Amino acid sequence: MSESLVALRDRREQVIARLSQCFADDVLEIEELERRLDLAHGARTLAELDALVADLAPTASTALVPAALQAIDDPARAATKKLRVIMSSVERRGRWLVPKELVMRVFWGSAELDFRDASLQPGVTTIDVRVTMGNLEIILPPGLAIDVDVSSLAGSVEERHRVPAELGPGQPMLRITGAVRFGNLEISTRLPGETGGDARRRERRERKQLRAARQRALPPG
Repeated sequence: MSESLVALRDRREQVIARLSQCFADDVLEIEELERRLDLAHGARTLAELDALVADLAPTASTALVPAALQAIDDPARAATKKLRVIMSSVERRGRWLVPKELVMRVFWGSAELDFRDASLQPGVTTIDVRVTMGNLEIILPPGLAIDVDVSSLAGSVEERHRVPAELGPGQPMLRITGAVRFGNLEISTRLPGETGGDARRRERRERKQLRAARQRALPPG
Protein backbone atom coordinates (compact mmCIF):
# COMPACT_ATOMS: atom_id res chain seq x y z
CA MET A 1 0.00 0.00 0.00
CA SER A 2 1.38 3.36 -0.97
CA GLU A 3 2.19 5.89 1.73
CA SER A 4 -0.40 8.56 2.36
CA LEU A 5 0.27 11.80 0.54
CA VAL A 6 -0.91 13.67 3.62
CA ALA A 7 1.54 11.79 5.85
CA LEU A 8 4.33 12.46 3.35
CA ARG A 9 3.48 16.17 3.23
CA ASP A 10 3.33 16.46 7.03
CA ARG A 11 6.62 14.63 7.49
CA ARG A 12 8.29 16.79 4.84
CA GLU A 13 7.23 19.93 6.72
CA GLN A 14 8.56 18.49 9.98
CA VAL A 15 11.91 17.60 8.40
CA ILE A 16 12.25 21.07 6.82
CA ALA A 17 11.50 22.70 10.19
CA ARG A 18 14.04 20.40 11.87
CA LEU A 19 16.74 21.23 9.32
CA SER A 20 16.02 24.95 9.69
CA GLN A 21 16.29 24.64 13.47
CA CYS A 22 19.67 22.93 13.16
CA PHE A 23 20.89 25.66 10.83
CA ALA A 24 19.79 28.32 13.34
CA ASP A 25 21.66 26.43 16.07
CA ASP A 26 24.82 26.38 13.92
CA VAL A 27 24.67 22.60 13.57
CA LEU A 28 24.44 22.76 9.77
CA GLU A 29 26.30 25.04 7.38
CA ILE A 30 24.33 26.74 4.63
CA GLU A 31 25.68 24.43 1.91
CA GLU A 32 24.61 21.31 3.83
CA LEU A 33 21.26 22.86 4.68
CA GLU A 34 20.55 23.62 1.02
CA ARG A 35 21.59 20.08 -0.01
CA ARG A 36 19.26 18.47 2.50
CA LEU A 37 16.40 20.83 1.68
CA ASP A 38 16.67 19.90 -2.00
CA LEU A 39 16.53 16.23 -1.06
CA ALA A 40 13.58 16.84 1.27
CA HIS A 41 11.56 18.52 -1.46
CA GLY A 42 12.34 15.66 -3.84
CA ALA A 43 11.73 12.80 -1.38
CA ARG A 44 8.98 10.34 -2.30
CA THR A 45 8.95 8.13 0.81
CA LEU A 46 8.93 8.64 4.58
CA ALA A 47 12.17 6.64 4.80
CA GLU A 48 13.94 9.12 2.52
CA LEU A 49 12.78 12.00 4.69
CA ASP A 50 13.74 10.28 7.94
CA ALA A 51 17.24 9.64 6.60
CA LEU A 52 17.82 13.38 6.21
CA VAL A 53 17.59 14.01 9.97
CA ALA A 54 18.72 10.64 11.31
CA ASP A 55 22.20 11.93 12.22
CA LEU A 56 20.94 15.09 13.94
CA ALA A 57 20.63 15.28 17.70
CA PRO A 58 17.08 15.72 19.06
CA THR A 59 15.94 19.29 19.55
CA ALA A 60 13.60 20.70 22.12
CA SER A 61 11.23 22.15 19.53
CA THR A 62 10.58 22.20 15.80
CA ALA A 63 8.65 25.48 15.87
CA LEU A 64 9.34 27.90 13.04
CA VAL A 65 10.51 30.55 15.52
CA PRO A 66 12.02 28.56 18.42
CA ALA A 67 13.51 31.57 20.20
CA ALA A 68 11.08 33.99 21.83
CA LEU A 69 11.66 37.72 21.99
CA GLN A 70 11.02 37.66 25.72
CA ALA A 71 14.48 36.16 26.17
CA ILE A 72 15.93 39.57 25.31
CA ASP A 73 13.92 41.18 28.10
CA ASP A 74 15.40 38.96 30.81
CA PRO A 75 16.00 41.32 33.78
CA ALA A 76 19.26 39.51 34.50
CA ARG A 77 20.46 40.61 31.07
CA ALA A 78 22.64 37.60 30.40
CA ALA A 79 25.87 38.23 28.53
CA THR A 80 24.71 36.45 25.36
CA LYS A 81 21.28 35.98 23.82
CA LYS A 82 20.24 34.34 20.56
CA LEU A 83 17.34 35.51 18.39
CA ARG A 84 16.31 33.28 15.49
CA VAL A 85 13.90 34.20 12.72
CA ILE A 86 13.05 31.25 10.49
CA MET A 87 10.48 31.61 7.71
CA SER A 88 8.84 34.38 9.73
CA SER A 89 9.32 38.02 10.75
CA VAL A 90 10.25 39.85 13.95
CA GLU A 91 10.32 43.54 14.86
CA ARG A 92 12.04 44.84 17.99
CA ARG A 93 11.16 48.44 18.77
CA GLY A 94 10.65 50.79 21.68
CA ARG A 95 12.40 50.30 25.01
CA TRP A 96 14.25 47.00 25.32
CA LEU A 97 17.33 45.73 27.10
CA VAL A 98 20.16 44.78 24.77
CA PRO A 99 22.48 41.96 25.92
CA LYS A 100 26.23 42.41 25.68
CA GLU A 101 26.24 39.99 22.75
CA LEU A 102 23.22 39.28 20.53
CA VAL A 103 23.44 36.40 18.06
CA MET A 104 20.99 37.10 15.23
CA ARG A 105 19.98 34.40 12.75
CA VAL A 106 17.60 35.19 9.88
CA PHE A 107 16.69 32.40 7.46
CA TRP A 108 13.97 32.89 4.84
CA GLY A 109 12.52 35.69 6.94
CA SER A 110 12.83 39.33 7.91
CA ALA A 111 13.77 41.17 11.09
CA GLU A 112 14.01 44.75 12.29
CA LEU A 113 16.11 45.86 15.27
CA ASP A 114 15.43 49.45 16.31
CA PHE A 115 18.02 50.79 18.78
CA ARG A 116 16.68 54.34 19.09
CA ASP A 117 15.06 53.71 22.48
CA ALA A 118 17.03 50.59 23.43
CA SER A 119 19.12 50.34 26.60
CA LEU A 120 22.77 49.65 25.73
CA GLN A 121 25.49 48.90 28.25
CA PRO A 122 28.66 51.02 28.31
CA GLY A 123 31.44 49.83 26.04
CA VAL A 124 31.11 47.50 23.06
CA THR A 125 27.93 45.57 22.34
CA THR A 126 28.31 42.91 19.64
CA ILE A 127 25.59 41.89 17.20
CA ASP A 128 26.65 38.75 15.34
CA VAL A 129 24.41 38.38 12.30
CA ARG A 130 23.88 35.61 9.79
CA VAL A 131 21.29 36.44 7.16
CA THR A 132 20.46 33.76 4.60
CA MET A 133 17.82 34.40 1.95
CA GLY A 134 16.26 37.02 4.22
CA ASN A 135 16.38 40.66 5.29
CA LEU A 136 17.65 42.39 8.42
CA GLU A 137 17.18 46.11 9.07
CA ILE A 138 19.09 47.80 11.89
CA ILE A 139 17.94 51.30 12.88
CA LEU A 140 20.31 53.44 14.94
CA PRO A 141 19.95 56.77 16.73
CA PRO A 142 22.22 59.68 15.73
CA GLY A 143 25.51 59.66 17.59
CA LEU A 144 25.74 55.93 18.31
CA ALA A 145 29.20 54.68 17.33
CA ILE A 146 29.29 51.51 15.23
CA ASP A 147 31.87 49.22 13.65
CA VAL A 148 30.65 47.01 10.79
CA ASP A 149 32.56 43.91 9.68
CA VAL A 150 30.04 41.86 7.68
CA SER A 151 30.90 39.80 4.60
CA SER A 152 28.47 39.31 1.73
CA LEU A 153 27.95 36.49 -0.79
CA ALA A 154 25.38 37.24 -3.49
CA GLY A 155 23.82 39.64 -1.01
CA SER A 156 23.74 43.30 -0.04
CA VAL A 157 25.16 45.20 2.95
CA GLU A 158 24.10 48.85 2.99
CA GLU A 159 25.29 51.22 5.69
CA ARG A 160 23.90 54.74 6.01
CA HIS A 161 24.95 55.91 9.45
CA ARG A 162 27.08 58.79 10.65
CA VAL A 163 29.75 57.62 13.05
CA PRO A 164 30.93 60.10 15.72
CA ALA A 165 34.42 61.43 15.14
CA GLU A 166 35.48 60.43 18.65
CA LEU A 167 34.23 57.85 21.13
CA GLY A 168 33.82 59.36 24.59
CA PRO A 169 34.65 57.51 27.83
CA GLY A 170 31.94 54.98 28.68
CA GLN A 171 30.00 55.74 25.52
CA PRO A 172 28.20 52.70 24.06
CA MET A 173 29.44 51.29 20.78
CA LEU A 174 27.75 48.74 18.52
CA ARG A 175 29.91 46.22 16.70
CA ILE A 176 28.14 44.34 13.92
CA THR A 177 29.84 41.22 12.57
CA GLY A 178 28.82 38.19 10.54
CA ALA A 179 27.77 37.33 7.00
CA VAL A 180 24.95 37.87 4.52
CA ARG A 181 24.21 35.19 1.93
CA PHE A 182 21.55 35.73 -0.72
CA GLY A 183 19.97 38.36 1.51
CA ASN A 184 20.12 41.97 2.65
CA LEU A 185 21.42 43.91 5.64
CA GLU A 186 20.53 47.59 5.92
CA ILE A 187 21.92 49.89 8.62
CA SER A 188 20.47 53.39 8.82
CA THR A 189 20.02 56.37 11.12
CA ARG A 190 16.63 57.76 12.09
CA LEU A 191 15.60 60.52 14.42
CA PRO A 192 13.08 59.76 17.20
CA GLY A 193 9.68 59.02 15.67
CA GLU A 194 11.04 59.23 12.14
CA THR A 195 9.86 56.73 9.53
CA GLY A 196 12.02 55.27 6.80
CA GLY A 197 10.50 57.63 4.21
CA ASP A 198 11.02 60.63 6.50
CA ALA A 199 14.66 59.65 6.98
CA ARG A 200 15.31 59.35 3.25
CA ARG A 201 13.73 62.74 2.56
CA ARG A 202 15.76 64.31 5.38
CA GLU A 203 18.97 62.78 4.01
CA ARG A 204 18.24 64.18 0.54
CA ARG A 205 17.68 67.65 2.02
CA GLU A 206 20.91 67.42 4.00
CA ARG A 207 22.87 66.38 0.91
CA LYS A 208 21.46 69.32 -1.03
CA GLN A 209 22.31 71.70 1.81
CA LEU A 210 25.84 70.30 1.98
CA ARG A 211 26.37 70.74 -1.76
CA ALA A 212 25.04 74.31 -1.58
CA ALA A 213 27.37 75.10 1.34
CA ARG A 214 30.35 73.76 -0.62
CA GLN A 215 29.37 75.83 -3.63
CA ARG A 216 29.22 78.98 -1.49
CA ALA A 217 32.62 78.20 0.01
CA LEU A 218 34.31 78.10 -3.40
CA PRO A 219 36.34 81.18 -4.28
CA PRO A 220 34.72 83.36 -6.96
CA GLY A 221 36.09 82.53 -10.31
